[in-house]
Amino acid sequence: MNAYSVLAAYYESLTADGDYERWANYVCARVARYAPVLRGADFACGTGYFTRALSRAGCDVVGADLSYEMLSEAMARSEGTGIVYLHQNMLRPKGFADLGFVTVINDGVNYIPSKKLVELFENIRNCLMIGGMIMFDISSPFKLRNVLGNNLFGEDNEDISYLWFNRLKRDRVEMDLTFFLARGAVYERRDERHVQYIHEPEAVSEALAAAGFEILKKEGEYGRRLKENSLRINSKKQGIKGDDFRRRAESLPDGYD
Repeated sequence: MNAYSVLAAYYESLTADGDYERWANYVCARVARYAPVLRGADFACGTGYFTRALSRAGCDVVGADLSYEMLSEAMARSEGTGIVYLHQNMLRPKGFADLGFVTVINDGVNYIPSKKLVELFENIRNCLMIGGMIMFDISSPFKLRNVLGNNLFGEDNEDISYLWFNRLKRDRVEMDLTFFLARGAVYERRDERHVQYIHEPEAVSEALAAAGFEILKKEGEYGRRLKENSLRINSKKQGIKGDDFRRRAESLPDGYD
């Protein structure tokens, strides 16, 4: 089955042990500091956790995602907020112009093959106003190769249990998830597949430069110093095209200390 077809309904409960509030505060603070105006889009928004956080922080933000299931969860969780969610592929965004910022948080860029990074960043650049910024994160090569790659994970909860099988390939990690959903006295088995691509930080920087972005800053989780074994990498970039075109981009490769 497609990625997030099952996981969407349980995503926020299964990730509740992560410090998402701190992460969201970090993202909002960076957007407030670098974006010329607080009008933007949250691409690969998933269940809308960071979209809602940006909205609460005073941003006029639209969420967009490729997964109908994730968007359904996002809309349900955002009821009464006025946030608009759109079904879009961030490789080909439509209807966006003169945004102050674009965010792609929590590994969204890892779902894009390396050969399409320039296309991704060019199309995001075209959504931004002069001086606009992009902020994103990626799972680091260390994390994908040494933490996730060729490993098995699992979790047993009252309403859902899962097994997570990973296979490390040359340029990606193929993730097969098997879910067991409680249905009274029995469990329903559901399966879905995810593929995350390994992006070397240097290659990401080159793709951003080719798309017209200038790096403002590259850092680890919550602004920490990058290390060889970081799991999440954060970087800020400002784009330039000619003398009168400036876009700012903050990119966050995934490398937690």
